[in-house]
Amino acid sequence: MNSEITDKKLIWGIPKRNKNLHERVSLGDKILMYVRQEHEGVMILPPAISGAYEVEAKFEESNAIFSIPSHMGEELFPYRFRLKRISVYTPPIDFKPLIDSLDFITNKTKWSGHLRVAMREIPKSDYDKIITSGKKK
Repeated sequence: MNSEITDKKLIWGIPKRNKNLHERVSLGDKILMYVRQEHEGVMILPPAISGAYEVEAKFEESNAIFSIPSHMGEELFPYRFRLKRISVYTPPIDFKPLIDSLDFITNKTKWSGHLRVAMREIPKSDYDKIITSGKKK
């Protein structure tokens, strides 16, 4: 899973088609690692936030370190960020209970569409709500 690779190597990468997102991120920006719902054997793991990080550097590199979804062909996620770990949530923060309180999710019924992008900017107030929910555990 790419979130585990990110936490181990402290590197996050985005696809070639998202170069503009890479350019918009600044050093010191915070990143939350969202993990979509996954099937692990017979168990269904809910969508969650697995960690929080700070961007320390931006770079481009084409070595293969991430798992590549089959629909993305030979994508190497070359636009990368070196990260500093802020928090790792064990267990991860269950995302669904947060949906109603998050301002960036404007369609609460079809909320997952707000997260189907390489990166999504969210208001600081939403970041704070998510981080606070992780501290309550």
